[in-house]
Amino acid sequence: MEEKDIIKKWKQGLSRNKIAEIYKREYNQQIKIIRSSTRHRKDGRFINSYEALFYIERVIYKYLKKSNK
Repeated sequence: MEEKDIIKKWKQGLSRNKIAEIYKREYNQQIKIIRSSTRHRKDGRFINSYEALFYIERVIYKYLKKSNK
């Protein structure tokens, strides 16, 4: 999920927690696909809810900071 998708969902009215849940699910699915091959079985790291929420809040804060200038 890209930053513009996060901002779009946030503007549509989804809460930060819901967006973080969606982001976490998509991110962990991508890591699962990468880890499915034998060569990359130790690559990547799954994230938890707090790490996803941290990323979402950072993106929203950066957007708000940029839009207020």
